[in-house]
Amino acid sequence: MTDRRPRRPAVVLLAGPSGSGKSRLAASLAEGHGWPVVRLDDFYRDEDDPALPRSQALGIVDWDDPRSWNAAAATAALDDLVCTGSTVVPRYDISASRALGETTLTAAADALVVADGIFAAELAQPLRQLGLLRAAYVVHRPRQLTFLLRLLRDLRERRKPPGVLVRRGWALLRAEPDVVAAQVRRGAVPRSPRAIREELGTAGGAVIHSD
Repeated sequence: MTDRRPRRPAVVLLAGPSGSGKSRLAASLAEGHGWPVVRLDDFYRDEDDPALPRSQALGIVDWDDPRSWNAAAATAALDDLVCTGSTVVPRYDISASRALGETTLTAAADALVVADGIFAAELAQPLRQLGLLRAAYVVHRPRQLTFLLRLLRDLRERRKPPGVLVRRGWALLRAEPDVVAAQVRRGAVPRSPRAIREELGTAGGAVIHSD
């Protein structure tokens, strides 16, 4: 059995609308500080899971509904990573709409853990209660820019058929202000990618958003 370390506020959550730059920011923080990154989108449910919600407007699974995602499993993985230094996470393939393997992540005893995903703010309160939350952000920039970058990314990666991506993109553009507001209500602080990098870099990871 793996020895457990004392719990500590070590998790930095990066929430935000799809395409807002969360993954790019997480990668830059990992490169700059050597922190591990947990891709929370890997905790999506498989497409044949009967618990998945569906969008009546688009006629497809509603991947932007938190019920399409396993928050309990994500919380447990972050707890293991901070408190044991290791965890196993699924490796989700968005184009296949299912997990196609697993990945082992490790974290040094003094490292922060960056967790990014569109549902990251859902974990702010559970992680705060566990004593694991260091900071929670909503990665935020002009929504027209987010729409364009998201569409280009999704087309490049062939995540879904182009028509679905365009319809979903317009729906997300309209919904973005409400999405950001909901994530703020869950305890995340809106910041641009540059402001987050500067805040964490200047503070050496010491900033705490726990109220």
